[in-house]
Amino acid sequence: MATTTSKIKMLLSYYGRKQIDLIDCLGMSCKQSIGNKMKRDSWSARDLATVAEFLGCKIAFILPDGTTIPLDAPEKAPEGE
Repeated sequence: MATTTSKIKMLLSYYGRKQIDLIDCLGMSCKQSIGNKMKRDSWSARDLATVAEFLGCKIAFILPDGTTIPLDAPEKAPEGE
């Protein structure tokens, strides 16, 4: 079974992005942080929604009847707050 990290890496490759691009996207401060997250495969729902938005994708719950409930990325606070 593919890990969440491997799926994110596939998406990054598909969209021509690099792991380093996720640092700003996720509000991280250093390259080591994203490396640790990927190594541990520790992605929160907020992380996944933010990565999906960054890549122009959507994450959703898909119910048995086909109803789709999207998970949106959290809104960013205005600068200075």
